[in-house]
Amino acid sequence: MIPTGISTEMHDSTTPTVAFETLGCKLNQYESDSIATVLRDRGYRIVPFDTPADAYIVNSCTVTNKADRKSRNTVYRARRAGGTPAVVILTGCFTESRARAGVSGDRIADPTRGATYTVDNAHKNTIPDLIEAHLRGEIPDQAALAPDVFGFSTPGQIFHTRTNIKVQDGCDNFCTFCIIPFVRGRATSRPPDDVLREAREAIAGGSHELVLTGVNMSRYRFGEEVDFTALVERILSLPGDYRVRISSLEPDQLTDRFVSLFAHPRMVPHLHLCAQSGSERILLKMRRMYTAEEFRRVVHSLRAVDPRFNITTDIIVGFPGETDADVATTLALLTDLQIGHVHTFPFSLRNGTRAERMDGQIPGPVIAERARAIRNHSEQEKRRYRSGLIGTRERVLVERLDETPGDAVMARGLGACYVPVRFPASPEVVHPNTFHTVDIVGIADGNDPDLIGQLVTSS
Repeated sequence: MIPTGISTEMHDSTTPTVAFETLGCKLNQYESDSIATVLRDRGYRIVPFDTPADAYIVNSCTVTNKADRKSRNTVYRARRAGGTPAVVILTGCFTESRARAGVSGDRIADPTRGATYTVDNAHKNTIPDLIEAHLRGEIPDQAALAPDVFGFSTPGQIFHTRTNIKVQDGCDNFCTFCIIPFVRGRATSRPPDDVLREAREAIAGGSHELVLTGVNMSRYRFGEEVDFTALVERILSLPGDYRVRISSLEPDQLTDRFVSLFAHPRMVPHLHLCAQSGSERILLKMRRMYTAEEFRRVVHSLRAVDPRFNITTDIIVGFPGETDADVATTLALLTDLQIGHVHTFPFSLRNGTRAERMDGQIPGPVIAERARAIRNHSEQEKRRYRSGLIGTRERVLVERLDETPGDAVMARGLGACYVPVRFPASPEVVHPNTFHTVDIVGIADGNDPDLIGQLVTSS
């Protein structure tokens, strides 16, 4: 399914074209959305990635070795799709990790294989100017382009119905397994007036869901008065028909005042709360800033606000020194808290992190087997959580309409609980990027099942 903002139609051959592939986190999604919006407004046509284009932007990830491989392969895909004349921009955290490792002049950066530029995260906002300079036949002076990790325009609805809003970047935690502080830099908070301006522009542009994103948002602080809770309170005070979702948070520093935000009608009952492990011993070795018991308390406090509150999380499997008992403890935590979805990450050795030097490295086959156990368990828990929503009513933000056999039309979107919902709809009544009230009447088959709904009202 091609997003509605991507063109597959024939246009004048003089219209420049650009294709995007975004890997990794919602922060990358936000930055790609913004760059695409700027280029679209300058007259570029956004096209699917595996089709011919004048420029390809690969917004990469380096959180695991698998992400590195995928970033590398995506550059090769761009070259195959575009041929030698196309310009390929490789940006994102993979470029930072390569620079940190002293990698230069390898095949990815070899100009004889096509014009390829690597752009670090600090200069990512300058990519539209870099592309335009290149296509004018100039040799862009990347050093002369001013870096600004918050220097992005308000994203339009090109790739996503929901609008990501960047509020923070970087991290100071230096967990023993993590390379992100080295590739995203130290924690920095965006001025609240800039966040509010962008939120207003997004709402005025037709966005009905704002997704707040950053690396470590629970540590947001601007000046003496504005912490993350205060920032969200200010966003919730803006006029308009919209709801607010928080993309991902660490469980530390979440106060009762923060939890009370979820009683606001614009806040959705969902939070991606990073656990990484259910074992206190492993969390300590990871140098996480919270305990499993603190994680548990936060979940219980959120469920006290709304019993159907959907908690999703990340789990790292195979951290050095992990035992079968640690895995069992993690599984017990996921079961007890009825976690709605788990992103399972096999431990990935990252050069330069403290975990690289730890004793007790787990063999790959053991990690793979433990990851399978976590995934199988999480699929059962996901179905259990979603089945519990049958009989409830969801306000669904429709993302697309799909034709089904027999010329029927099925609307698809996300409910407030961040669960996919599909329901029969008339294209005359239901449109993408609109809210609709839906009764949940069933659940589909499969490992990632949609909820089945019945339209009640358009709203």
